[in-house]
Amino acid sequence: MNIALVTGASSGFGQAICRKLIDDGYKVIGVARRADKLQKLAEELGANFCALPLDVTKKDAVESILLQLPKEFQPIDILINNAGLALGLEPAYQANYEDWEIMVQTNIVGLIHLTHHLLPGMVERNFGYIINLGSVAGTYAYKGGNVYGATKAFVKQFSANLRTDLLGKKIRVTNIEPGLCGGTEFSNVRFHGNDEQAAAVYEGVDYITPEDIANTVSWLVNTPTHFNVNALEIMPVAQASAGLAVYKETK
Repeated sequence: MNIALVTGASSGFGQAICRKLIDDGYKVIGVARRADKLQKLAEELGANFCALPLDVTKKDAVESILLQLPKEFQPIDILINNAGLALGLEPAYQANYEDWEIMVQTNIVGLIHLTHHLLPGMVERNFGYIINLGSVAGTYAYKGGNVYGATKAFVKQFSANLRTDLLGKKIRVTNIEPGLCGGTEFSNVRFHGNDEQAAAVYEGVDYITPEDIANTVSWLVNTPTHFNVNALEIMPVAQASAGLAVYKETK
């Protein structure tokens, strides 16, 4: 039975991915900072789910806690780097610098901590799959996306570079790049708990759901092992890239 580790497991994509992989017959380690939500998920999912309260931005904690995993949840074959967030939508010259730092720590540093720790074991066993949750924001610039988009561009390029380093190894890497997704805490977090502002983002839109992303992950991990999807960009039908903008001065 393959073992998957999913970060950001307490809500949204991560929670849906954990449920789907358990349904598919995998053992799953769910990682998140919020221990109470993880425990509720563990009660729901049963013995094949291991709740692991952990802040992935803390390198020493990542290394020490993963070494203490029960034997039945080792070795980890699948790493799903899902933990991430956006904070604020102000233009760069009005943005809160602390928001920028948190996004970099979570979206980049946390991701590389887990990858750096687990990848050598995959290489030694010559088997594994790393799935990173990027974003269309890593490809398409939008107003207020500044550092968030830059962190997802990092994830996109890091995923591609991993594939290059792993050429000749039986280890797969995919960057999933979702567009507008509802049914998560993403916009509530971005707008610092302003639920009304968050809800307005999704009004009148048939958006992507966490279950859509979970089903995508399920499909990926169940494809033949010689088959690698380098990147997978997913948008709702209601969304498209807006094209280039031109500012014209008025006389």
